[in-house]
Amino acid sequence: MNINIQLHFRMRGALSLCTLLRCMPVVVAFVLIAVVKAAAGQASDADLVTVQLHTLTPHVAAYAQVGPISVLPVNAAEAGVIAGLKVLPGAHVRAGQELAHLNGPSIKALLMQSEADVRSAQTQLSTSQKSLAIQRELLLSHLSTREAVHQVEGSVAQAQTAFDNAQARLTAVRQMEIVSAPTDAIVLALNSADGELVNAGQPIVILQSSRSLWVKAAFYGVDMAAIHVRMTGRFSPADGSEATAVRVCAVFGTMTAGGGESIAMVPLHPGAHWLSGEAGTVTLDAPQRKLVAVPTRALILDQGKWWVMVHTAQGDRPQAVVPGPAEGWDTLIERGLAVGTQVVVNNAYLLYHSSISEHYQIPG
Repeated sequence: MNINIQLHFRMRGALSLCTLLRCMPVVVAFVLIAVVKAAAGQASDADLVTVQLHTLTPHVAAYAQVGPISVLPVNAAEAGVIAGLKVLPGAHVRAGQELAHLNGPSIKALLMQSEADVRSAQTQLSTSQKSLAIQRELLLSHLSTREAVHQVEGSVAQAQTAFDNAQARLTAVRQMEIVSAPTDAIVLALNSADGELVNAGQPIVILQSSRSLWVKAAFYGVDMAAIHVRMTGRFSPADGSEATAVRVCAVFGTMTAGGGESIAMVPLHPGAHWLSGEAGTVTLDAPQRKLVAVPTRALILDQGKWWVMVHTAQGDRPQAVVPGPAEGWDTLIERGLAVGTQVVVNNAYLLYHSSISEHYQIPG
């Protein structure tokens, strides 16, 4: 008897479990419909956010590299032979620093001719000055005229000019003998060596001025239209050193091989410690914009479009929007919302899909 009773209760328990399992989809469906219907009502004030304007400073960024604006070749002023060239590539030189000497028959002949011209001009000037002194003494003795004195004074002035010119030419020739740095710079390359014969105008040393570096970058797509001269930003070296404020100085208006547009930037303040070839990232500040912002959790994605639930006096309705960049927990809206609009934040997704209860059929 006891065995039959235990068997009876065990069979009833098994039947109850099977009945519950068969009814589970129906239970879940009723729970889902209950939740959706609860969300289908009007949102409370605690679920709403009033849309406000936010100020946005868009940024455009690109890979950038430091390079020379131009290089400075130091050329031979006259044909000659290089001597005393001691600088090496990478050396820092000062303005006026002697880099090498220029010797040889050509420069020596030019120097000798200039020295002879100076001596000749000096003799002519001395003779003219003596003639002027004599004419002035004769004028005091009434043995000469003022016209004769004026003529000799003119000759003295001409002789003085010729002497000054001859001295200037001699100084120029002597300067030709010395190859010097025209500005503070770094030696990039040597195009000649000691003992080499060079022609007039041939580069001897290639320099890079310490003030002739800029940053070049290529921007692509919509970023190209946003960039203009005098735009400011920051250049952050890849080695993690301190960023430098920069200003756009040139928009070349030509496409690179990769389809971008080349932009050049210089330091906004003097004293930037850049090295040619240094790489990093440049970030430019675009003009400020004012956009409305909503909490990101208020956005709903449905069939490839973004929506928010807008609260109105007639009820809550979906409104299509175009999201912009995110700032913290908010997302800026490019189009679709006006300032002062009330947007549902809590349970916005359930509220948007509240009509699902009208289309859901409980399995029979």
